[in-house]
Amino acid sequence: MNPYRLALALGGAAATAAIAFGAVFANGSNLVAETERRAQAARDMAGGEGVELSFTTRQGWLTRHPTLSGGAGLDDKTRARVAQAIADTPGVGGVTWQARGIRSRAFTARDDRPDATHCQSDVEAILRTRSIRFARSSAAIDPASLALLDEVVAALKPCVGSIIAVTGHTNKSGVEAANIILSRARADAVRRALISRGIPAEGLRTAGLGSAKPVEGLDPEDPANRRIDFSVIEKVRLIPTPIDTPGSG
Repeated sequence: MNPYRLALALGGAAATAAIAFGAVFANGSNLVAETERRAQAARDMAGGEGVELSFTTRQGWLTRHPTLSGGAGLDDKTRARVAQAIADTPGVGGVTWQARGIRSRAFTARDDRPDATHCQSDVEAILRTRSIRFARSSAAIDPASLALLDEVVAALKPCVGSIIAVTGHTNKSGVEAANIILSRARADAVRRALISRGIPAEGLRTAGLGSAKPVEGLDPEDPANRRIDFSVIEKVRLIPTPIDTPGSG
């Protein structure tokens, strides 16, 4: 191929990728902005004057698991009511207070919230602009993805009692037999991370599909196909045991 044409082709591919990423990020930003607007309205209805909501992680990523601060003039009962109202807001996966007296106390949606068990869509929204990353050709989870895993766990907790499938995928580079093994090892690594964060082992299933199911619209060799998917595949009654819940007993 003519080097000039090759440069144009590569430049066009990069531009297309940048545009696609920008569109995805914009959609994620719009989702969080709308969720934040509803959460602020819930805060005001609950009497949360002076309470500030942060929908950004310490790493600067948008999140639907906000931290709350401020409201120094409110008593603990009012703060708890405000936090619960925000946690019950559709689209919010849970909140954490960072204020004197109830520092780091977490609130999740009540079971009677209409969409309290929509955890799969919550996880999909979280992963829309980010992905769980691994060391190259390895099942070791990148330390930069640990905060993202915490968000995934918070979104999955309303579905504890269901069977949750964790599926690993790779792109089409390399030998497919090795890709299948690697994708399963990565899914197993994520499963262990979920268990260590309080998701019961009994409800988790893993699979590795290699490059068999690329993201729709992507070239099979695109690195973005290296990913982890989560699916809630069955609702069952689960009786937790001490071994399922780290830290209990």
